Amino acid sequence: MHVHSRDDGALIQATRHDARVTGLGRWLRRTSLDELPQLFNVLKGEMSVVGPRPHAVEHDDFYEPLIPGYSERQSVKPGITGWAQIHGLRGETEHVEKMAARVEFDLYYVRHWSILLDMQIIARTVLGGLAARNAY
Repeated sequence: MHVHSRDDGALIQATRHDARVTGLGRWLRRTSLDELPQLFNVLKGEMSVVGPRPHAVEHDDFYEPLIPGYSERQSVKPGITGWAQIHGLRGETEHVEKMAARVEFDLYYVRHWSILLDMQIIARTVLGGLAARNAY
């Protein structure tokens, strides 16, 4: 992906047909192969395999006052996959309601964590395949 200008301080998410995304980048994203480097973060102890997906700092600053419980999702390590992702809440969040739905699933995970839930999420991630329609 080509870097975008952040002159106005706004973070612009990748969108479907985004001109900044290269052909190789589009393929890597659709197949989720772009997630592989995050395994190093797991090995370093900075991330977990399962947990709420990390958001950009700009998103945290923007959504925290708008979505009740938003910061609670940060009480656990971020993960490569999560409860929200296996339920299709992945990709662009162009409306606050989309992020609120993702946060709702993240909070469910935080509040109901168990090793069995983690195993279920990992199994559904693997069985659901690597390709995702809303990853771009």
